[in-house]
Amino acid sequence: MNNKKESERAELHRAIWNIANDLRGAVDGWDFKQYVLGMLFYRYISENLTNYINKGEWDAGNKDFDYAKLSDEEAGQARPELITTKGFFILPSQLFCNVRAKAPHDENLNETLEKTLNAIEDSAKGTENEDDMKGLFDDFDVNSNKLGATVAKRNEHIIQLMDGVGDMKLGDYQDNTIDAFGDAYEYLMAMYASNAGKSGGEFFTPQEVSELLTKIATHGKKEINKVYDPACGSGSLLLKSAKILGKDNVRNGFFGQEINITTYNLCRINMFLHDIDPDKFDIALGDTLKDPAHWDEEPFEAIVSNPPYSIHWEGSENPVLINDPRFSPAGVLAPSSKADLAFVMHSLSWLASNGTAAIVCFPGVFYRGGAEKKIRKYLVDNNFIDCVIQLPDNLFFGTSIATCILVMKKNKTDNKVLFIDASKNCVKVTNNNKLRDADIDKIVGEYASRKEIEHVTHLATYEEIEAQDFNLSVSTYVEQEDTREKIDIKVLNEDISKIVEKENKLRAEIDKIIAEIEA
Repeated sequence: MNNKKESERAELHRAIWNIANDLRGAVDGWDFKQYVLGMLFYRYISENLTNYINKGEWDAGNKDFDYAKLSDEEAGQARPELITTKGFFILPSQLFCNVRAKAPHDENLNETLEKTLNAIEDSAKGTENEDDMKGLFDDFDVNSNKLGATVAKRNEHIIQLMDGVGDMKLGDYQDNTIDAFGDAYEYLMAMYASNAGKSGGEFFTPQEVSELLTKIATHGKKEINKVYDPACGSGSLLLKSAKILGKDNVRNGFFGQEINITTYNLCRINMFLHDIDPDKFDIALGDTLKDPAHWDEEPFEAIVSNPPYSIHWEGSENPVLINDPRFSPAGVLAPSSKADLAFVMHSLSWLASNGTAAIVCFPGVFYRGGAEKKIRKYLVDNNFIDCVIQLPDNLFFGTSIATCILVMKKNKTDNKVLFIDASKNCVKVTNNNKLRDADIDKIVGEYASRKEIEHVTHLATYEEIEAQDFNLSVSTYVEQEDTREKIDIKVLNEDISKIVEKENKLRAEIDKIIAEIEA
């Protein structure tokens, strides 16, 4: 384990736990999650803008300059340029540090904060960045009774929240070995597990799984044109490519679509938190299968996704879908009760000829019959499946099921499918399993080498897969190692005979002693 990573993570978790303790009983857990993330974002963009302006002045020789100490009038002159470069503008009086400093003496703190957040969103109105900023703080309602029954109570809780987030030792977001925002989201999800169903949070992808998917999707490349996630959630998968390749090496940007408005807002926030400029990302709200938003941007060189498992979709109930160029090549639609392979077909359709798609799938899609079997046959017949990886169970928040990774390519150099059993590559942490750096490297190494390793990998021919009726379960092709103790029956029988002989001798001795005593 990376010690720096774990210490940063522990520090962040401690800080969030302390805020939760301060507000325990005052704010419902699920709503508390939204408030922490909203305040964390407000702090971040305030510091991000301040640091950007200060650095420019310091580099020009003005070493004593501090944007936070300027008057609003002086700062206003830079508004147009900053909105163009950063996508938003914040007056000095509205910066997190200045609002926080005055908060204990501000009887109208809730109003001050509401005006500030509205002003940040409105700063992009009328510009090409308007859609990127619109509604970002919708879940951060400072006038809600969820924060307290009276204005005084609400303000008291806002101060506690500001102090807790303000005291977090986050350092430079770009230098952190953890994804601070993503990790905060993951930790908050775990804290309020019982409410996970409220916001689609059950589909949150652990950072280690995101890293594995991204390393596979970008393997062998130092740069890619675009990365895409058709069910992007909070954006953790999209942003891993920026972390692994460097954001400038994702040349034309980050693209995703999300159906849940709360996680859609979180994803856009996450882009800003990772200093991705508004002209480099396009996150859309809506149903990817029914109304995809990025027809003009496909194809994509890297596609990474953890789509929702076994959700309902219109499927054959909508006669238009069978003629949709994304789904029609297979000649059949994914079942209306299980949209999993619809996401797979959509991703394949939008995959560049030199690209790789890595998608998390539930095991059922690899062995069920009917329409799903026909789609698997289409994928195998056309040599699109590169690899299937069996992951350990209990990796994902909200399910203990052992998931798999489906890797697809359009430019394979052979016509075989690699199967990898990585079900034991993990360490148990509390109730969940977790991939370590060494586990990730091992799996990526096995994927890259495409070599046969007994009980671990198998490179299956088309004929083998056809013989298995297009079942793509890893266990069908990779034989589990028998770790049971091997017993030699002949030796065992000899040992038993010796024990029986010894037992008979002992009985005879005991009978002799008893006879002597009775005499």
